[in-house]
Amino acid sequence: MPVAPPPYRARRGPGSARSESRRTSAGPARHAGPMILTPPRRAARPIAPQTLAALRTADDAGRPARPYTVTEDGAPLRCCLRAARAGESIALVSYAPLRRWAAERGVRPGAYDEQGPVFIHGRECGGPAAPESGGAGGGYPFVRPGVLRTLRRYGADGRITGGRLLEFPEDPAPAVDRALDEAFADPGVALVHLRAVEYGCFLFEVRRP
Repeated sequence: MPVAPPPYRARRGPGSARSESRRTSAGPARHAGPMILTPPRRAARPIAPQTLAALRTADDAGRPARPYTVTEDGAPLRCCLRAARAGESIALVSYAPLRRWAAERGVRPGAYDEQGPVFIHGRECGGPAAPESGGAGGGYPFVRPGVLRTLRRYGADGRITGGRLLEFPEDPAPAVDRALDEAFADPGVALVHLRAVEYGCFLFEVRRP
């Protein structure tokens, strides 16, 4: 019988911010009513359905997926870009996002090819819901006020061209938009990854329009 990994826990990053997906507001401010969050201007891409089908058979490290039933909410699912809910069947698999992207384009990222753990549903799911204003991150997944993330830029040859640390304010989507605008202002940038801080885990990608 497959052994489930330890329950997913949000971890505290540098300073007072947490780097994972269950962070609430970082400050003591109180609002008289619901805050109106800005919708995103760019599309966060989940792992593609055909890639998910392959990962559920054997992941990018060659290991078979071992689905298990999660007992608490929180694991960030890269198939549908939301947090898992208790009782869902999920799997922790090794995924090489840059390798997959580069293979589509016939390029070789060389030493920048890397793989790491991601959570996905154990069985085929419907993918992400349409982004809506008012959700956490204003539509960008795994982005909340006070959370820390890293943004990595890659060129058309799959080589890394830069990166930066992001900490998000009360309305996170404009901060993500600004960081993406800055990245794609460089004509040499073809792809951006958003990643967690402590473990460097891939969260989602954004491609040049």
